[in-house]
Parts: sequence; C-alpha cells; structure tokens
Amino acid sequence: AARELWLSQRDEFPRARKGLERKPLCVERTKGSEILFGVAPCSLALTQERRDLFRLFLKQSSGSRRAVMGELVLQATARGVPVCHIPRRELDQLCRGQLHQGVCLEATPLPFKSLEDAEAPGLGHEEGRKAQLMWLVLEQIQDPMNLGALLRSAYFLGVDRVVTSRRNSCPLTPTVSKASAGAVEVFDVYSTDDLQSFLKAKTAEGWEVVGTVSKPEDVEDVPVISCLEFRWDKPIILVIGSEGEGLSLETQLLCHRMLAIPPGRALHPGIESLNVSVATGILLHSICSQKRRHGD
Repeated sequence: AARELWLSQRDEFPRARKGLERKPLCVERTKGSEILFGVAPCSLALTQERRDLFRLFLKQSSGSRRAVMGELVLQATARGVPVCHIPRRELDQLCRGQLHQGVCLEATPLPFKSLEDAEAPGLGHEEGRKAQLMWLVLEQIQDPMNLGALLRSAYFLGVDRVVTSRRNSCPLTPTVSKASAGAVEVFDVYSTDDLQSFLKAKTAEGWEVVGTVSKPEDVEDVPVISCLEFRWDKPIILVIGSEGEGLSLETQLLCHRMLAIPPGRALHPGIESLNVSVATGILLHSICSQKRRHGD
C-alpha cells in the first residue's frame, strides 16, 4: 500500500525534465491560484463559471494546434481573461512538467461542494419511487489519477451524485481535472466529514447501500453477490474503498450487499484484483446499463 501511494505521488510529474527546478520561473503566480493544464480542462473551465480565472497561457508557435488555440483565445476573450503566449519551457515550469498540450490556465482551486447542497426535498422518498437514482460514494481515494478516472466514468455513465469522504481523500487538483478529461469542471463533487452517518441517513430514507469487494472470502456478515446478478430496483449508493485497503470495516457493515466482479480466468497470486477506477467503471456500467434497458 505504501509503495502504491509513493508511485501515485511520483506519477504526479511524469514528464518532468532535468533542470526545471534550477531555472527561475519568469511568470509570477497570483496568490492562492493553481495551474490547470491540458486542452479539455482549460477549455471547460473557461466555458463554465465555477472558478475565478486569471490568465490563459498558450505555447508560442502552436503549429498544428492553431485552430484549437484560436478557440481557446475566443473563450478567454469572452470571459475577459488575459492571454499570454510563452515559450514551452515556461509552460513546463508552470505545471511542473505535466503533459499540458501547450495550454495552461491560472485559476482558483475547485472546492468540494457541501453535502447539504446535494440533498433535494423529497429526493429519498417521492422521487426515489419514480426513478432509478445512483450515487457514487468514494471512501479515501488518494491517487489523483484514480480520482480523475472515477469522475470521468461517473459523468459518462450517468451517475447522479458523487460524494467523497473528506478525511484522507485527494482534493480536486489540476491532475484530477486532467485525468477526468475535464469532467470535474462540469460535474459537481460533494464531500462529507461523517461518511457513516451519511450512509445511515440514506438507508433510513429507503436507499440501498451497496459495497464492493475484490475477495469475497474476506467479507463477513454482509451478503456478497456477483455484479452480474445485481438488479437495480430502488435508489442505490455504490461505495468504493481506498486503493490499498478497500472499504473500512465500519463502512462495510453499513452495506446491504457487496458486489464482486467475476474474473474471466484462474488468477495468479498477486494479480487478483483490478485498479480501483477500472473496477468502478465495470460496476457502474453493469448497474447503469439496466436503466437504459428497462427505463424508469
């Protein structure tokens, strides 16, 4: 678990070049700002009004990306955001060597939304009887690449809400935005300080809480079924655990059932589980496809 976390932190800077830290940065940052990078995150941040925006940085001599850069300039102009054309070296420094595609955007950080904002009057009772609702809950996801991939899948597959535990969870960093292909710029993410109380409250409202497990033999006191056998007939919350430890015991015991993904072959020891974002994508598709087949 410690090695996986170390690798995830190291991968925050996969394209760092020698000497970047030794050369002074010519661009002074606005206090409290962060640097988004990549075409999709920057473009979506420019078209939404969820962040305060300071400057758009584009690589000089963009070449084949001229049309894309022109569209970004139009978006920035519409928001009143200054556009700066700078050398690639300075773009590399701004985003610490990440894959920026010639685009960086200086902006305020994107906070989690309050869980109270996710609640709508009657959502658990009135509306819950009429529609299939799906919320995704993330317990202590720490790798920004995993979090971004999870949010991208949740947005694509039609998840209604995503809620994270505030403690020991990755914030909504620029790396998360890039890994989500910009989905975090348009898709609200909520957080809670008390995940167990939240799950108890939703259970009392008639929601089914469904956990996930890679090794069914490790689970006690909670029924485990294949995701292929699960039938979606009421509002549900799918709970995903951390990369190293999975769901905490306290959270497991609040689940009505646990879902497992059946493997396609006999597995060698040490490679008996999937990456958390890949597993979540499979589970979400398995459940959400039932809505497309059967309707509300």
